[in-house]
Amino acid sequence: MGRSKSDEMILSYKDVVLRQSDLLILSGPYFLNDRVLEFYFSHLLSLYPSDDVLLLPPSSAFWIGSCLDKESLNPFVEPLNLVSKKLVLFPINDNMDVTLAEGGSHWSLLAFEREANVFIHHDSNRALNAWHAQRLYDSVVGLMGTVSKPRYVEYSRSPQQVNGYDCGLFVCAIARAIGCWYVSRGSRDSDEDGLWLSAVMEQVTPSSVAELRTEILGLITSLIAAERSA
Repeated sequence: MGRSKSDEMILSYKDVVLRQSDLLILSGPYFLNDRVLEFYFSHLLSLYPSDDVLLLPPSSAFWIGSCLDKESLNPFVEPLNLVSKKLVLFPINDNMDVTLAEGGSHWSLLAFEREANVFIHHDSNRALNAWHAQRLYDSVVGLMGTVSKPRYVEYSRSPQQVNGYDCGLFVCAIARAIGCWYVSRGSRDSDEDGLWLSAVMEQVTPSSVAELRTEILGLITSLIAAERSA
């Protein structure tokens, strides 16, 4: 039996394969799936290429947070070279079922910054994912190669969504703001703690997040057109 039209592959971008259904998600007021998030994280890395920065795919972050056997994490985490990264972004999902692909109903973002030795959780829906972020932190904190244990901060002033479906876009927007802060931190003022919090507050708003949905859709469409004309 052939694939349905919504399941047709439309773009291969780095290690991400997008399908027609992903365009439909971006065309309407829908919850972002793993593929769209992974695509945008890959795009951000192309904008801010650095061996110091790592944006984990949702599937990798989910596996790290869900793994019950911590010893089995080492072979998986070692290729990520976390001990050398200065900035690491982990997308957090509230899926509790490791057998369910692309489950869950809420996204948030956990960010690690080595110089400040801190993990900061940004949640656009009143810390709904706090437990899940803390679980991933507990799994990975001992693997970062820091001299002292990094702090965990639940940032209560993270920009908040005004609907029930834009959480994934908030993750994308916050990740973009953090990435932009990181590459320009030498020429722009940071917070008193030398972090990105004020940049996130200034750049991530409900209106800018709504525009980002259209921006990502346009980016994918332009990449499809370029691939077809090549």
